[in-house]
Amino acid sequence: MKKYIYLTVLLLACTGIRGAAQNPVVAPAQKRPVILAGGTIHTATGKVIENGLIAFSGGKITWVGKAGESTLNRPDYQVIDVSGKQVYPGLIFPNTTLGLIEIGNGLDVADDTRESGDLNPDVRAIAAYNTDSQVIPVIRSNGILLAQIVPQGTLLPGTTSVVQLDAWNWKDAVYRADNGMALNWPRKSVPQGRRMFYFQEGEGRNNYEKNVEALEKIFTDAIAYSEVTSPKDFNLRLEAMKGLFDGSKVLFVSAPEPKGIIESILFAGRYGVKKIVLVGADEKAWAVRDFLKEHKIPVLLSDPISLPEYDYSDTKEPFRLAAMFEREGILTGLCYSAEAYGNLPFAAGEAAAYGLTREEALQTVTLNTAKILGIDDITGSLEEGKDANIVVSAGDLLDMRTSNVELAFICGRQISLDNKHKQLFRRFEAKYENTGK
Repeated sequence: MKKYIYLTVLLLACTGIRGAAQNPVVAPAQKRPVILAGGTIHTATGKVIENGLIAFSGGKITWVGKAGESTLNRPDYQVIDVSGKQVYPGLIFPNTTLGLIEIGNGLDVADDTRESGDLNPDVRAIAAYNTDSQVIPVIRSNGILLAQIVPQGTLLPGTTSVVQLDAWNWKDAVYRADNGMALNWPRKSVPQGRRMFYFQEGEGRNNYEKNVEALEKIFTDAIAYSEVTSPKDFNLRLEAMKGLFDGSKVLFVSAPEPKGIIESILFAGRYGVKKIVLVGADEKAWAVRDFLKEHKIPVLLSDPISLPEYDYSDTKEPFRLAAMFEREGILTGLCYSAEAYGNLPFAAGEAAAYGLTREEALQTVTLNTAKILGIDDITGSLEEGKDANIVVSAGDLLDMRTSNVELAFICGRQISLDNKHKQLFRRFEAKYENTGK
């Protein structure tokens, strides 16, 4: 009998915990045209509009400009006064496992980031994306509305997709499905100094040559397969790679050392890959900046708020890298670590303090990233015809001291900004108000 009592109590406790941490309801499609009037509009094209007005209907931006220049018939719109507020495009988080991992530190049931095996180009990260992740509403409150979901693993872990962060299921979340493929170039040399800690047993020259041979074989097979109009034997792995050769998919390359960066990009070029992006760029990428510039390779910087790569590096080097790459004419976007997704806008703010202008820093998490992901035709800036992915903040969105997101729209839908952190704050605020402590 005691056993059943314990089970009942446990079930009730779990139900109570789940109910207390329920995610906000997904917003319905935009029904009425909306005007945001009076705010300072940061378009992410380098243009800032004081006392601006932005209108959107059917999920698309229909007008952007100074409020005094608008000829819109306001009674037809829901007008929201945002005077004194800052209006931005929704931020875009690239190269993330958001929605694939809920709790870190090796808890298997909350981690669905990879499949076994080294060559899995047919694995689709989007199919494992969990729209009920409690992390998603938290980072939306910092202005992040889109994310690129990337599988983890060795060599070819699978395809990436871009999602919007307010959906009932992964199919609803898709913003640009299977837009790219991840390539993790193998390490040839043993890392030195404090980076030795991250060295995996089995890495080294022999394993490097074996892994490169495996990549050469699958890319050779994929090219041959892509040239057959109606293959007799359908091959999921090779079918998934076809987009690399016609430009419909981007190859997102991660390489652990300067020579590896050069070799991986030359490798991809040799096999006719049309679009290549270097992911996790840091001081190693800066060492081969001339090569990247020559081959027109965009970069997604790794965690900008971190320790420098080398013991002899300037401690401020990670903060300066975004400006350094931008000044070289290399298209630059920002990533951030999986442990603190919501800090992405503040990483951009840090870059603004070390060489970028405020608007250039904004571009590293909006328009630049949209270009890198191949979605700049529909998002990344506040321009007519683009999706109404908009954030309104009471302060500077890139400054953790003043950022306070009050409104957010995804494709014109006004989404909830409630989250577990705010729920817990209200809960314990009420507790101490009631007890008088």
